[in-house]
Amino acid sequence: MSKTLFITGASSGIGAQTARAAVAAGWNVALFARSADKLNELAQELGDKALVQTGDATDIDDLQKAVAATADRFGGIDAAFANAGRGLSKPGTEAGDLDDIRGMIDLNVMGVILTARAVLPELRKTKGTLVLTGSAAGRRHIPGSIYGATKWFVHGYAGNLADEMREWGGRCSVVAPGMVDTAFFDDGAPDKLQPEDVANAVIHMIEAPERAAIREVFLMPQDNG
Repeated sequence: MSKTLFITGASSGIGAQTARAAVAAGWNVALFARSADKLNELAQELGDKALVQTGDATDIDDLQKAVAATADRFGGIDAAFANAGRGLSKPGTEAGDLDDIRGMIDLNVMGVILTARAVLPELRKTKGTLVLTGSAAGRRHIPGSIYGATKWFVHGYAGNLADEMREWGGRCSVVAPGMVDTAFFDDGAPDKLQPEDVANAVIHMIEAPERAAIREVFLMPQDNG
């Protein structure tokens, strides 16, 4: 029987590419994001192994409904990828817009917590794996970076969850990429990491043998830029 991966932020970039990699590896995928058009287009590409679930990663009701629909459709959930996140339109504690800052923190921090809260009951049944999207920005200090601070949270939370989930046979991992060529960067970054590099790391973590808990994969562009 095929295993099932639940992905937030699945409509583009790393999330969409992880869905493609998972289906290629034989997994079913549940695609969760706000953009129905993009999700439906991706699902059409992936075929009957994909399930579209639209919703907001900061809304626990949306997440719980999507998780329940996924488990009902595919018979359970074996892994989840809490990937939804964003940066700021204008960075800085003084210069940044407060509503923008609050929105980013809500998605990057509470969105991860709520995704975990929604999916952990299903992962407990399968002794599954939860992967969180961290960042190189969460492994070093960047002057004034509030975005980086949210990723420090993700890294700490991933370690704490890993110890909690270990008690019932589950695993929690964090994938920490440097600059990736996605819409996150207005001008792109074609000479840096590609979304498929991060996707391959996620598949590596969720397909690791049960005896192995891969707590973190840290990816950087080879040119170190």
